[in-house]
Amino acid sequence: MVDRCQPLVLRGLVGHWPAAATATPAAFRDYLARFGPGVAMETFVGPPEIKGRYYYGADLQGFNFERRTLRLGEALDMMVRGLGDSGSPTLYAGSLTVDQHLPGFTDENAMPLLPPGTQGRVWLGHASTVATHYDAFENLACVAAGRRRFTLYPPAAIADLYVGPIDNTLSGQPVSLAASDPDNPAYPRFQAIRDQALVADLMPGDALFLPKLWWHQVEATAPFNAMVNYWWDAHATGPDAPFTSLLLAMITLAERPAAERQAWRAFFDHYAFRQQGHPLAHLPEEKHGVLGPLKAGNYGRIRARVMHLLRGG
Repeated sequence: MVDRCQPLVLRGLVGHWPAAATATPAAFRDYLARFGPGVAMETFVGPPEIKGRYYYGADLQGFNFERRTLRLGEALDMMVRGLGDSGSPTLYAGSLTVDQHLPGFTDENAMPLLPPGTQGRVWLGHASTVATHYDAFENLACVAAGRRRFTLYPPAAIADLYVGPIDNTLSGQPVSLAASDPDNPAYPRFQAIRDQALVADLMPGDALFLPKLWWHQVEATAPFNAMVNYWWDAHATGPDAPFTSLLLAMITLAERPAAERQAWRAFFDHYAFRQQGHPLAHLPEEKHGVLGPLKAGNYGRIRARVMHLLRGG
């Protein structure tokens, strides 16, 4: 499933969870209350007119919602009270670590498919739309209440999505400006791919496996919604993430002449992406040096060399 790097819907994967068996928003709130009120957390609070579409303000200045610090129980009470009141603000609380906010939840709602220690995160709120973004990790998203619609684009669509700033984001990851404003003539390339999106509609008990770097818009389409997701890196060889190398490439390569960038691209393809196989396949393995298996100690050797070079060595 992971190695194919393709999304996969898993119907009924967590249908046995007690959390997925609650019949009403109030019953779900009461179920979570058994695990305590939770520690203080950041909650998005949006005015009624945005209808749960949390996004930038005009001209990418600020945002169209307010950030408040609430306890989990307090936020849940506000969510339930606001149901059916079109004049009430919308609330959204996301990425709440289960062990911190709901100690004991995992004992009753376990996910044995993933590596030990993979921690769940809870996402709660009214009907909402989270702008198209990507995750740097594998993602298993499990619907516990309400409904979720995922609209997916592959990593290769990045240039057609007109991605916004990477250092001024809604909640950590850059987002597609075109997918949030699809009819804007400023984004012509998006028109060619907008109808090629994959769409997955999930009900309570359903789950979606989402490979890293797949772009996804997430719509919570019921009046009240809850999801538990799990992030993990299925192929990590150490603590360093690929995004680190991307940032380093930006400062070392991005503004060099086009011809030089193309020359370095050939080296990246050869040594890092290995489209033609291992770069030293023509030599015996014992002659591969630091290009041998990373798990054979070469990860540490290469990392030490990188750190030495970054320090000006």
